[in-house]
Amino acid sequence: MYRLVIQAPEIATPDLKQLARLSDAYEIQAITPQAFKLLGAQIDNEEAVADFCESNQLDHAFVPEDLGLADIGLVVMDMDSTLITIECIDEIADLMGIKPQVAEITAAAMRGELDFRQSLTRRVALLAGLEFDALQRVYDERLQLMPGAEAMLKGFQAVGARTLLISGGFTYFTDRLQTRLDLSRAIANVLEVEHGKLTGRLNEDIVDAARKRDELIRYRDELGLARQQVVALGDGANDLPMLHEAGFGIACHAKPKVQAEAPFKLNHVGLDGALNYFR
Repeated sequence: MYRLVIQAPEIATPDLKQLARLSDAYEIQAITPQAFKLLGAQIDNEEAVADFCESNQLDHAFVPEDLGLADIGLVVMDMDSTLITIECIDEIADLMGIKPQVAEITAAAMRGELDFRQSLTRRVALLAGLEFDALQRVYDERLQLMPGAEAMLKGFQAVGARTLLISGGFTYFTDRLQTRLDLSRAIANVLEVEHGKLTGRLNEDIVDAARKRDELIRYRDELGLARQQVVALGDGANDLPMLHEAGFGIACHAKPKVQAEAPFKLNHVGLDGALNYFR
């Protein structure tokens, strides 16, 4: 049996009752004022539930009733536009006055219209000559955590879950976030620097979609976890392989391609909505 988790800033009681009817749930319980669980839900009518939730701007998830928060052993996250609100490379480009050109390539790559490796190489090349110290301005002045990020991490960390931040972005930012948020691991691309300036190249192999999936599998196997003990969060097309590899692959305010293909979605609440799946 499943619990059907419903989340939104405001949830009408009649909507909960209709969802209980659609899913054959026998009880409605509040998790928070913005989250409810419908116990004993059946997935036979999942399509009707999904259509109703989409029409009424509700996030939903069917979760096995015997799975609790303490069962989650690994949380894997993308960084840009997932854990944080910005695309770091676009903000770096803004310091050079070329944000529109870079942001256009970024958006196309995240929609899955461009090969990620090629698009990143093109974008990084445009940053050549920028003072390395300028990255600190992006971190200090522009980088903000996504709503609910800290609450989500603290909730999973409290039960002993490990955390992996893996990004097609840059170690300059992931390393700082790892320290700030007490993350278990952080993996990203290394910007090449010579004489205090960006060269427009990367130092090591690019962190692409396949690498994200592979690192999730590697850490999961190292920890001896089952697939359903892993949560993954992302927003771009390069996150889809890792979202499919996790027991709970969640598209977070994601691009249309990711919305269409990801197993789970959060569109109307913050990242802490992932915690409510298991409460």
